Amino acid sequence: MPTPTVLYLVPTPIGNLEDITLRAIRVLGEVGTVLCEDTRTSGRLMQHLGLKKPLLSYHLHNEHQQVPRLLARLAQGETMALVSDAGTPGISDPGFLLVRECLAQGLGVECLPGATAFVPALLKSGFGAERFTFEGFLPVKKGRQTRLLQLAQETRTMIFYESPHRIVKTLGQLAEVLGPSRPASVSRELTKLFEETVTGTLASLEADFAARPTIKGEIVVVVEGNLAPPPREPRPGRDDRYYRRADDADDELDGED
Repeated sequence: MPTPTVLYLVPTPIGNLEDITLRAIRVLGEVGTVLCEDTRTSGRLMQHLGLKKPLLSYHLHNEHQQVPRLLARLAQGETMALVSDAGTPGISDPGFLLVRECLAQGLGVECLPGATAFVPALLKSGFGAERFTFEGFLPVKKGRQTRLLQLAQETRTMIFYESPHRIVKTLGQLAEVLGPSRPASVSRELTKLFEETVTGTLASLEADFAARPTIKGEIVVVVEGNLAPPPREPRPGRDDRYYRRADDADDELDGED
């Protein structure tokens, strides 16, 4: 018999309130409690959907304290939905810890498909979507340069999340490490009234956003992978082979008594 689901991961709109599935609305209406990053944000969504459910705060700063309490309630058969302020919970948002502990205790977890910001940004970039790597937010301080250097030779399309106040700095660092002429795109305010996607080189994008008086909205940066062929080891020429044979012969002579 399948394990009954007690925890549902429910994606919510990233901007346009119409971007929620009928199934998500049904689940939110059926569960006993909705776990939210910000109860005010989720409360407005629930009101828009005409749903009334107990909302419980679950975010990055309290998840370690909340998980044991939630596990005890879920083990008793209570059903809960986990949502983030926008998009799919667990993608650059809290969720992983609770899901891992639920699975470790044999509790049923189900994830609904739905809105997430990086998919439309990837497809609107015009870069290859057959193979890509989602990097989320780069480290703010420690490990940031190391991560960038690791990605310098990445051949897959790369996707990053970034905040408005760090986007210019990040574009500059990407240009420095990956090259100023590397093609990239910046998408912001996806699905909202002032949605925008700008495509160009990393250098041109840095200049564009540096010149703006204000930058608003959640941001997704998509960078084309390194399409340059990897360096090939030089094949030995005839002279190399001659000198190698001569060296081998000298080694044999040196080894004689």
